[in-house]
Amino acid sequence: MKKRDKIIYWIATLWLALGMVSTGILQLSGAEAPGAMAPPGVYGIKQLGYPVYFLTILGIWKLLGAFAILIPKFPMLKEWAYAGFFFLTTGAIFTHIAVGNPVTELFPSILLLALTLLSWYFRPASRKVQIASA
Repeated sequence: MKKRDKIIYWIATLWLALGMVSTGILQLSGAEAPGAMAPPGVYGIKQLGYPVYFLTILGIWKLLGAFAILIPKFPMLKEWAYAGFFFLTTGAIFTHIAVGNPVTELFPSILLLALTLLSWYFRPASRKVQIASA
């Protein structure tokens, strides 16, 4: 693997993990308490048409996925994490489009999608699923 590819991989992967961990924590703090001021993310998730408990599901999976792409070994787990991030970000993009949000609302999801694709594409061989040849 070229040095340039390693640098691209680690920058994209660390930035992706940071984005997923930070938004995951924010989403986990989004549980609505009766009578309390709505935590960050609650208004947005409701505006998109999803139930508030969806924040907990997203937050947990984002934290687990970030952990999976950062730990060494477990290439199949990494593939699942990348697939999950791909589905998550494309789903977010199309949800924002469906509810008529302005293009500026798409930027965070597009950035995380680009980082997911870069990290997946430039991952080293040790982090890829090895297919046995016959």
